[in-house]
Amino acid sequence: MSRADVEVRAGTMRAPSPLWRLGLVRSEIGTTFRRWRTLALLAVLAAVPVLVGIAVKIQTDDGGSSGGGGPAFIAQVTNNGLFLVFTSLAATLPFFLPMAIGVVAGDAIAGEASSGTLRYLLVAPAGRTRLLLAKYATVITFCLAATLVVAVSALAVGALLFPLGDVTLISGTTVSFADGLLRAGAIALVVAASLVGVAAVGLFISTLTNSGIAAMAATVGLLITIQILDQIPQLHAVQPYLFPHYWLSFADLLRDPVYWDELQKNLGLQALYAAVFGSAAWARFTTRDITV
Repeated sequence: MSRADVEVRAGTMRAPSPLWRLGLVRSEIGTTFRRWRTLALLAVLAAVPVLVGIAVKIQTDDGGSSGGGGPAFIAQVTNNGLFLVFTSLAATLPFFLPMAIGVVAGDAIAGEASSGTLRYLLVAPAGRTRLLLAKYATVITFCLAATLVVAVSALAVGALLFPLGDVTLISGTTVSFADGLLRAGAIALVVAASLVGVAAVGLFISTLTNSGIAAMAATVGLLITIQILDQIPQLHAVQPYLFPHYWLSFADLLRDPVYWDELQKNLGLQALYAAVFGSAAWARFTTRDITV
């Protein structure tokens, strides 16, 4: 990236406008989504529902059952293609989605430092706090985009391979397809919100090093470690405080009435991680000596 490109991103090549701050966010989002790595991550996420749908289709065509294990709604995929959305989100949430978020978040600051553009961004009147907020907003945007890519891909594959119609919820209640589609949209938003904790942790790690690769590896490694800790029965006392603990609570939106308890705990926990690690990232980044 040239210095001129950095100046455009920082907003120094034209007089500030009332939308200048949003302009910095738009520029960061555009830069992130133009990178081949980001597009590759989205392509992998889009491919997961395709593979899941084909696997379920082959299994059922061979006379097998799709209900062996997994979330309670996975057995419903062959009856209604809309359930492929829920199944795909459940399949990608434990690893694929957070890994993608970890890569983007880990590279947010450290990647700029390793490429030598961070110093120019800070010399320009963007300000460290404003730049950090723009970076975090970009990662949150990627959280939403990645989740929607999985959901839309799964909906398309589900409509192609399986029938669509009224939706039988996991509580046994039948609702219209439109109602089911609204629930799918709500679930996608909840899944995206479930990743804001990972985004904040990755951004904080990104402020600790000048190596983008090291930051990405550390974020993904920490994610895997915490996922393992969340599965150890002896650690049940601390597991409710680990950010992945309530990730699959989105399935409660497929009940009638909706079970809100774990959903609220999940969103509250993500907000706590965002506040704590976002503050830590701000404290580190605003006092950091930029030498690259």
